[in-house]
Amino acid sequence: MSAKEHSSHTPTTRNKALEINKDVAFYGSFAEIGAGQEVARHFFQAGLASQTVAKSMSAYDKSFSDAIYGKGTRFVSEDRLLQMLKHEFELLEERLVERKSNTGFFAFANTVATSSHEEIPSCHGWMGIRFQKRPGGPVNSAIIHVRMLDRLRLQQQEALGILGVNLIYSAYKHLDAGGPELVSSLLDNLSKDRIEVNFVRFSGPDAEHIDNRLMSLELVRNDMTRAVLFAPHGDTLSIADTLYKKSVVIQRGTFRPVTLTNEKILKAGFSQAQSELKIETKDLVVLMELTMTALRAGDINDGTIKGEVDKKDFLDRVDTLCALGHHVLISNFPLFSQVHVELRKFTSEYILMVIGGITLQGLFDPKFYNKFPGGIMAAYGHMFDQKTRLYVFPYKSGSTSLSAQTFTPEPSLHHLYQHLMANKIIVDMQHCEEETTGLRSDDVRKLLSAGNPKWEEMVPKTACELIKKRKLFGYKG
Repeated sequence: MSAKEHSSHTPTTRNKALEINKDVAFYGSFAEIGAGQEVARHFFQAGLASQTVAKSMSAYDKSFSDAIYGKGTRFVSEDRLLQMLKHEFELLEERLVERKSNTGFFAFANTVATSSHEEIPSCHGWMGIRFQKRPGGPVNSAIIHVRMLDRLRLQQQEALGILGVNLIYSAYKHLDAGGPELVSSLLDNLSKDRIEVNFVRFSGPDAEHIDNRLMSLELVRNDMTRAVLFAPHGDTLSIADTLYKKSVVIQRGTFRPVTLTNEKILKAGFSQAQSELKIETKDLVVLMELTMTALRAGDINDGTIKGEVDKKDFLDRVDTLCALGHHVLISNFPLFSQVHVELRKFTSEYILMVIGGITLQGLFDPKFYNKFPGGIMAAYGHMFDQKTRLYVFPYKSGSTSLSAQTFTPEPSLHHLYQHLMANKIIVDMQHCEEETTGLRSDDVRKLLSAGNPKWEEMVPKTACELIKKRKLFGYKG
């Protein structure tokens, strides 16, 4: 077990359940599908459960579940969870009218798929609570998506039970403060090699002070997951649901701020994916990826990321990217191969990585793979498959011109590179011979800091207007 599991300052799962049971003003029901009554069990075993539990049930059969919660959704999905929470909470209000004046109701639900098979990514689920902080108060909700990493079903069930108690306790105890502990406490009495929480969303009148983007950032920062996703309108999204049966165009960068070069590379890659691979727009999801390396205030030193994340700077970058209508992926993957492995968990369709030609130099430099198990060759094995393309936008600055065709890796990688080129896994983008990609985010920030208005010509118009309106990235007008 990890230090987190043994911490003397962390309440045990039983003590958390007992503390909630002692509060006669917090009363509700449990509906669990797929792993038994794992969460409710802790409240029954802690004692005084009659003061907390109105009902505990498991509509384990799909026909029964559909009859209760309605058809039309996948069994293990956010939609099914929301149906469960809504139905169970409405029953509480309908059947316990006499308790409304002195009781804050809650409905807890989960729908999960456990398994003893080797394919661990199939073991996942949705979990949430709909609740009132006080009698007669407004209704709030907390929802998470989780992957179970234990090999055996019994261990997965045990971990789910602990996680469920932690989620209820977090909503019950930490909502008002709304700090990092709202997320970090989800893994109390658990270790990160057992549970991955890759989606979190708090909502409701009592949760308006909580920025779900920062809560999602905490998941990655605390290594509770390797990546989180934001919609173009800024809300958190499930990566699995968003990429389901979709092809992906992904561009990684610092985007501090996003530049016209970033936009040109992305548009060229998107257009080529449509023409070359005949992928329709509705089947393509664009991801602008920010790594934790890019978000840290410090730099990489011997492979170790130093510095802390500047939360305002993080929100500035997300806001400008979302304003352009793009999904934003925040990841903890230093290498392209690592993000490819993560995306491949959620889609079997095309993964199209768009880069500037200058990036080829780092991508084919063995020293960047010294700490990757198996080195550069193992990384390439994780990065390239038959439904992956590396689209290269020519880098042109002064007399320098670098493209997939002109790039030459070191001799030991020459034949591998030629193989990737011959099989059209690495491809030059077409119709961009006259473009230049010498513009960097650093150039824009220098002009911003100096108060030079020329920076406005270097970023997309929508992002420029947002930067000026909200004074992002230190803009002072």
